Amino acid sequence: MGFSALSLVCVLVLVLCNAAPLKQRNEPENNRPIIGILTQEVDNKAMKIFGKTYIPSSYVKYIESGGARVMPIRLNQSFAEHEKIFKSINGLLLIGGSVNLETSDFARTAGIYFRLALKAHDEGDYFPIWGTCLGFQLLTVLVAGENLLSKTTAENVTYPLNFSSEASSSRMFASVPPDLLKALSQEPLTANFHHYGVTKEAFMGNEKLKGFFSVLSTNIAQNGLEFVSTMEGRAYPFYGVQWHPEVNRFQWKPRYNFPHSSNAVRISSLLAEFFVNEGRRSSHRFSDAVEESRALIYNYNPVYVANISAYEQSYFF
Repeated sequence: MGFSALSLVCVLVLVLCNAAPLKQRNEPENNRPIIGILTQEVDNKAMKIFGKTYIPSSYVKYIESGGARVMPIRLNQSFAEHEKIFKSINGLLLIGGSVNLETSDFARTAGIYFRLALKAHDEGDYFPIWGTCLGFQLLTVLVAGENLLSKTTAENVTYPLNFSSEASSSRMFASVPPDLLKALSQEPLTANFHHYGVTKEAFMGNEKLKGFFSVLSTNIAQNGLEFVSTMEGRAYPFYGVQWHPEVNRFQWKPRYNFPHSSNAVRISSLLAEFFVNEGRRSSHRFSDAVEESRALIYNYNPVYVANISAYEQSYFF
């Protein structure tokens, strides 16, 4: 849907007035946030020679560009190890991909952090989670307790967002200027690379989902179905986008529709900063500087994979 200039000003006013914080912001800001990115099983046969799990470098750059450092989180660790990591990092990013949302190690491990974050937040301990594409889908499975995905193909296409009425009071879009909100509703700034999604009908028909998340935007798939494209937790700092904001600045292969306009770059920048700023509200930290240094992504080198994948570089573990 489109925005008029006047309505956009009203939207911004509503955002500033209605976007109530999830807790009081009277704690010292964490100016050295670390965001964990969960590794995922390699599904590309050509890339399996490099490792069993991976993180595309575009997600790492995306978080770093928002002002945080990155810790890769390996799969197949004990609960105690994951619990220690949880207490050391300031947020979690669940990447896109194509693994099973119920039986994969990626899904199982994400569930551990999801439940730890729920418990922590209920006890006044702030911990944000962001899911992109498959990560978005996984958050819906974790909340709903079932897989509600259906065929909503939007493969290698870009869309403007069809904002819902709840977008005007969202936290995610609170710092987005009116002109960019207008562009986001009218220009194809969001890159989509998925075959499945959660339709608006399925989402609103599930009491757990619609009670937990606000739907901020929808889009129409290539088969005509309306799917949820952006959501945020009502009472928890959990966020999901079915689209890929990281590609706007950090992926460049010509055969893919990666939006690189100035507005596409602006919205990518603002969302990265938004999520990192959410992480700044977490007081988790490592026990000492040596342990922290050893955990960071800087200890690993990305591998050039543009000849065998959609990514230019990926980290392997």
